[in-house]
This record gives sequence, C-alpha cells and structure tokens, in this order.
Amino acid sequence: MESNKQTHLNPFEARIIAAIKSVFDPEIPVNIYDLGLIYNLQIDEETKDVYVLMTLTSPNCPVAEDMPDQVRDVVKLVEGVGSVRVELTFEPPWDKDMLSQSALLELGLL
Repeated sequence: MESNKQTHLNPFEARIIAAIKSVFDPEIPVNIYDLGLIYNLQIDEETKDVYVLMTLTSPNCPVAEDMPDQVRDVVKLVEGVGSVRVELTFEPPWDKDMLSQSALLELGLL
C-alpha cells in the first residue's frame, strides 16, 4: 500500500496504519508498513476485527517470532478495534522493490 492510496482511507483504517507504522524493523531504520512488509490489511466493517498478512525482510530475521506480536499489540491499542489476527507469510518473498517512496527516500535510495 503506497502512500497515495492512503489518501482514500477512512479515518479508522488510517489509525490502524498509523499504529502499524510505529513498528520498525530492527535492522533497517524504516517502519514495517513503508518497508512493504504488510501484504494485506482487512477490516471487518461490522465487528471492526482486523486481519494483517505480513512478511519479514528475511525468514532468518532475528525478530521473526516477536514482530507479528508487536503488530497485533499496536493494532489492538487502536480505539474501536475488535479482535486482531496477524499471519506471517514468506510468499512472495520480500525484496527491496516493495519499499514505499518514503522508505526509498529515507534510506537515500532515490
């Protein structure tokens, strides 16, 4: 999800994305949303349950067990959120082409 898509978000979804953006990859000084680690974000309109499909920069990432829990915990803090389910996948594998424009800028790659 690139930042230009964020202009069409409802306020509730924007707050969830802001929460996710508070989680940073320990090896790259960029938040996991702008790194492109969030593959899918679904919000049930009625229950406000949230589903997050995410990946890591590498299957051998030292925070592989902790990062999904961090995402779940920050999303749960958003007022109005129902249950939160975070699923980890490595398909497709992450690569630098998934970086947002702001991440590329922050990393000096633009």
